Amino acid sequence: MTTDPSSAAGVRAPDTAIAREATQLVRDTASELVYHHSRRVFWFGALQGRRRDVSFDPELLYVGALFHDLGLGEPFRGSGRRFEVDSADEARRFLQSHQVPEDSIRRVWTAIALHTTPGIPEFMEPEIALLTAGVEYDVLGIGYEDISEDERAEIVAMHPRPDFKRRILGAFTEGIRPKPETTFGNVKADVLEHYVPGFERGDFVRTILDSPWPE
Repeated sequence: MTTDPSSAAGVRAPDTAIAREATQLVRDTASELVYHHSRRVFWFGALQGRRRDVSFDPELLYVGALFHDLGLGEPFRGSGRRFEVDSADEARRFLQSHQVPEDSIRRVWTAIALHTTPGIPEFMEPEIALLTAGVEYDVLGIGYEDISEDERAEIVAMHPRPDFKRRILGAFTEGIRPKPETTFGNVKADVLEHYVPGFERGDFVRTILDSPWPE
């Protein structure tokens, strides 16, 4: 008997010890919002992989999806590091504890670290590209018509997304508000600019002009 027999849209979650432990860890430590979002990211990423006819390791994609937003949680808000790095490091520690090969760990770490950096992951290994594709599908609606209405409905029935747009933006805000300096040069600066009064985003041009170089 499987601990997690869930299947939707012709894709089944990996039923391995690592996948089951990752599922339990995220259920125990993340919010319901992040848990359901992370699971949807796996399904949408896997479906995009099927549509693109690329071969990928479902276990690595699954772990990457499950861990990709853990760094938004309370334990990491004083780290001073980008939440993506905190999330990636948690995944690395988890996989190392299971003696997963270093190249596989590297792929998961990189997939998580780059999932908010558009324009790069799509040219990398499938697990890296598909994690970003799953995130972009669930959060931004990129490629929305690539997956059928029936497939979407089946996945969302299993992992609902009530008021998701407002709630995920709230989770981003709370996770990043204590370390605004980590938003320099990335999309999360938009979040704080919208939701944190007084936030001033880093200015790349001013950083260059105000550097100590004389010219």
